[in-house]
Amino acid sequence: MFGTRDAANAADDSSRLKTSARRGATGLGRLGLLLTLLAAGMSSGCTSLSRWWANGFKVGPNYAEPPAVVSESWESTNDPRIRGDQQPLAAWWTQFNDPALDGLVQTAVEQNLDLRTAGHRLLAVQAERNVAIGNLLPDARAVGAYSRAQISKNLPAVGLGSLFDFFAIGPLAASWEIEFWGKNRRAIESAEAELEASQEDCRSVQVLLVSDVAANYVQLRGYQQRIEFARENVRIQQEVLKLAQERFQNGITTELDVQQAKAGLAETEAVLPPLDTGLRQASHRLCILLGSPPGDIITRVGTGPIPTAPTQLAVGIPAELLRRRPDVRKAERQVASQCAQIGVAEADLYPSLQLLGFVGYTSNSSGTLFTSPSFTGIIAPVLQWKIFNYYKIKNNVRKQEALLNARITDYQQTVLKAHGEVEDALVGFVNSGNQAARLGESVAAARTSVNIVLGQYREGKVDFNRVQNAQWTMVKQQDQLAVANMETILSLIRVYRGLAGGWVAFCEDSQAAPVAVPAAPAAPAAVPAALAVPATVPPAVPAEHAVTP
Repeated sequence: MFGTRDAANAADDSSRLKTSARRGATGLGRLGLLLTLLAAGMSSGCTSLSRWWANGFKVGPNYAEPPAVVSESWESTNDPRIRGDQQPLAAWWTQFNDPALDGLVQTAVEQNLDLRTAGHRLLAVQAERNVAIGNLLPDARAVGAYSRAQISKNLPAVGLGSLFDFFAIGPLAASWEIEFWGKNRRAIESAEAELEASQEDCRSVQVLLVSDVAANYVQLRGYQQRIEFARENVRIQQEVLKLAQERFQNGITTELDVQQAKAGLAETEAVLPPLDTGLRQASHRLCILLGSPPGDIITRVGTGPIPTAPTQLAVGIPAELLRRRPDVRKAERQVASQCAQIGVAEADLYPSLQLLGFVGYTSNSSGTLFTSPSFTGIIAPVLQWKIFNYYKIKNNVRKQEALLNARITDYQQTVLKAHGEVEDALVGFVNSGNQAARLGESVAAARTSVNIVLGQYREGKVDFNRVQNAQWTMVKQQDQLAVANMETILSLIRVYRGLAGGWVAFCEDSQAAPVAVPAAPAAPAAVPAALAVPATVPPAVPAEHAVTP
């Protein structure tokens, strides 16, 4: 009896050992299959096993900032006004000490519609980044399904008629691709870089906005100065016309002097309409930049001189463009985004493992659908390997690599263009300033000449041609002086725009400053009182430009 029981126990133990051995062999076989697939995948891909391990279990290259060539110093640093050893002023427009300009810049940053549009686009890119992050999680959903099927008579179904219903409902149906090659993580890297590039877009809009506000403000002041000079010359020529008429009536001169005086006066008066057009158009552009309907903004800014340039201009060194310019920073972030796309494409070269699951109820009758026998649970691992698409996938990887090289070239070209823009603006600032200084001397001499020749004309020592030539010379020289002064400041504004002045001034951290989306202001029902069209009041002529008729 005991012998029989021992034999039975021994046979049972032997059976358990064989079952355990078979399970162990099966486990080792699965592990061996996985290792075989891993080795085969690595051999068919572009990333070695050691590199995949060092990259944090991600295929594809890790990002490294591309090189960019810039000069050590600016070409114009030999000019004493250009200081390459000092950092440029962030809120550069404040150095003009013009409260009207300061207020316009602040209003534009708060209300400009282009800046708001860029902010909303940033939110859209941020949402796309969040979608990419969500791809790391299982794709879960609730399902409900009904179907009525006809089974082929040549494929008899056990327990079912040839025509049957199928009901399924489940609170959870999920699929999850195991993140083995880093495909989704590379996609997140790309989306993060695109989000940062979009932030730089917002900063670029802000840089352009601030410079456009300042440039249009300077143009408005320039037109005011030119109109001021033209009206003063009209007043002088009106007095000269009266003098010519008096001398003609007294028989001292002929009618030729009167007609020449009328012609010169009309020619100067003809200068005023185009200048008024330019003034109004600059005012309209400023209103649009401020998010307001086009109107006359002079009631807000009043009248005033053209802003004057500082005695010294701090510009830093060219290498700082890589840190300051939003367009350069955007191009660099786009390189990082494209680098990650190589890993996304390369992951398709390797086998992927996806887990499918369902928890719910299934039945061929709606009446028994929610009974306990209808409870169904399914988990199905699915192994996929697009090995027969190797040629197509490999060429997609090559495409992403070529796009990366193109992005790198674009980045380097953006750096060169940025460098060139600043150099051009510096040359314009220096030479426009030199021109304005010479024209200032010319205007002073022309003004003295007009005073002298008018005195000589009263005394009959010179004819009217001398008077007319002197007057017209002063008209042209004064207008050229106003244009040169305006162009000097516009060149200065281009320098600061090239140096990306503006966006840093509104951020606490210039390295990773957040970009705020401006709140949408209420749409104005009518033109604000501050922008109402006023009666044109000519500004007073400075004493140094006065001429005694």
